[in-house]
Amino acid sequence: MPQEDILAVKREKLATLQKEGRDPFQITKYDVTHHAQEIKDSFDTLEGQTVRVAGRMMFKRKMGKASFCNCMDKSGKIQIYVARDTIGEAAYDDFKKYLDVGDIIGVEGEVFRTQTGEISIHAAKLTLLSKELKPLPEKFHGLTDTDLRYRQRYVDLIMNEEVKDTFIKRSQIIKEIRNFLDGRDFMEVETPMLVSNAGGAAARPFETHYNALDEDVKLRISLELYLKRLIVGGLERVYEIGRVFRNEGVDTRHNPEFTLMELYQAYTDYYGMMELTESMFRYLAEKVCGSTKFTYRDVELDFGKPFERMTMNDCIKQYANVDFDTVADDEAAKALAKEHHIEYEDFHTKGDIINLFFETYCEEHLIQPTFIMDHPLAISPLTKKKPDDPAKVERFELFINTWEMCNAYSELNDPIDQRERFAAQDALADAGDEEANHTDEDFLNALEIGMPPTGGIGYGIDRLVMLLTNSESIRDVLLFPTLKTMSKESQ
Repeated sequence: MPQEDILAVKREKLATLQKEGRDPFQITKYDVTHHAQEIKDSFDTLEGQTVRVAGRMMFKRKMGKASFCNCMDKSGKIQIYVARDTIGEAAYDDFKKYLDVGDIIGVEGEVFRTQTGEISIHAAKLTLLSKELKPLPEKFHGLTDTDLRYRQRYVDLIMNEEVKDTFIKRSQIIKEIRNFLDGRDFMEVETPMLVSNAGGAAARPFETHYNALDEDVKLRISLELYLKRLIVGGLERVYEIGRVFRNEGVDTRHNPEFTLMELYQAYTDYYGMMELTESMFRYLAEKVCGSTKFTYRDVELDFGKPFERMTMNDCIKQYANVDFDTVADDEAAKALAKEHHIEYEDFHTKGDIINLFFETYCEEHLIQPTFIMDHPLAISPLTKKKPDDPAKVERFELFINTWEMCNAYSELNDPIDQRERFAAQDALADAGDEEANHTDEDFLNALEIGMPPTGGIGYGIDRLVMLLTNSESIRDVLLFPTLKTMSKESQ
């Protein structure tokens, strides 16, 4: 039957019900007593008991005096046995005539097991709660168009059970992160999303205008600078899980709005952040995957072993055979970049070149959990210098499966040094670096009030979810990923 005819039939059914005073959209509630999986798990105690379930009908087989359908709720599906002699002839006729696959139904009846052994509900009463007016995708092929799945996530969740499982697991991951941090006496907080100075990371912000104040503002790119203000205020252990926004490209690991978690702990350093991170990742693997060993795509990852630790320069030396500890200055570093066909900008320093070498030669080799430590000062404007090597800072990034999973520092708490670093960032911005930080006077004022020695870290929650749910793209773990708006002609 052509699509327009299917739509017309569905609307005719609704119109008839409405004309007869049985408009399903006038029903405001339905008292649910059980869910599908709960009934299956507790069959021994529920057999013969009356239950009420509600959900979407995903299957219907009409027969003579008895028919079958199913009801899918948040926990799964359960079979419904619909007998004319039980629900009555009029109700049975309505079931066959007006109820379609895709409709939302309420079912009241007794729990039993069929002759084939399937746990089911023998319906005593069926209630149409909402009429589906557009058909679901054909059941045997489901919703397979990737772009359409992301645009119509509501249909994707209905048709693809593994998708729903991914987002249930995402919720579990965030819940367990909170449980872990609560156990370490961290306090969850919220900080502004609209800011006058979007600092704390190297990224281009989205810009907008605040009409009430007649001021240009930006969407935050990081959580860092406000959370550090709270450390100054004496809260000692704080974290935030929230959306941040970066005006950048989209690929399998990047979305312009994503979920970031940052935490800050007074009186510790980046080694303390390493211990916390390793412990938390091991805890999450056990809770979510059931083991510290699990497989991502075809690679077995082992969170049970101590995470490897390696300095950035040692890693470059191992994989690119270049020792930047012996490279004298910016010009020598740029000469090496040319020799190795690595593109760079005129304003780049030796520190930037080191980072480019690391990205080019090293990241692809970092499969098992590895802390890459002691980054160049030039690319770390908010980090404490290493006392024995002031060209480097006390910073690490954790890499797993070639991905950067988090970024951590011994936080810079010297306001004089921080002002100098901000000035250098301002100069980079003036030279054309759109990702440079800018001087934040209020943050400097907070540092002058006094911030204790502090360890801080930021985690990309979406990448962590990808890893623990075996998802190939960041779009697979975002309920509504950023997509280009479709033109009216293509819709």
